[in-house]
Amino acid sequence: MDNPIPSRTALKSQAKRLRTTLSEQGKTISHGQSLEAIVQTYGARDWNTLNARSFDEARTNHRDWQVGQRVSGYYLGNGFAEQTKAARSISSTHWALTVVYDEGVDVVESEHFSNLRRHVNGTVGPDGRSSAKTSNGQAQMVLNN
Repeated sequence: MDNPIPSRTALKSQAKRLRTTLSEQGKTISHGQSLEAIVQTYGARDWNTLNARSFDEARTNHRDWQVGQRVSGYYLGNGFAEQTKAARSISSTHWALTVVYDEGVDVVESEHFSNLRRHVNGTVGPDGRSSAKTSNGQAQMVLNN
C-alpha cells in the first residue's frame, strides 16, 4: 500500500463524507459500500484488513504510568516535577493519577489568599493532558513524560 493509512476514526469519517457527497449528487450508496470504496483507496483486501493496518492512536500513544514514577508538567498552569502516588488505568487510553508535591501547588489564582495542595488528582489521556479544563479553557493537568 502506497498511501499512509490514517486512524480508524479518520477512515470512517472519509466513508461518511463520501456517502454525503454522493447523496448530494443524487447517488445513494450504503454504509458498507462507502467503507468498501475507502478500502479500495488504500489497496486493502477488506475493511477488517484496512482497520488492522490503520494508525491506532490509542495503541501508539499509550503510556503506562507507574506508582513512584517521577513526572513533570503543569497543574493549573504551575510547573512541577514530582512523583506519582497512585496510577490506575481506567480505560485503554486514560489513567487516573495522584501526584504528590514536595512543596505543594497553589490551586487558587488570587493575590489575596492561596490554597496549597500536596496531593492532586487528575485523569489524563494518551497525550498526557486532562480533559478537565480551567476557566480559560486550558487543560488542568498536562504531563510532559
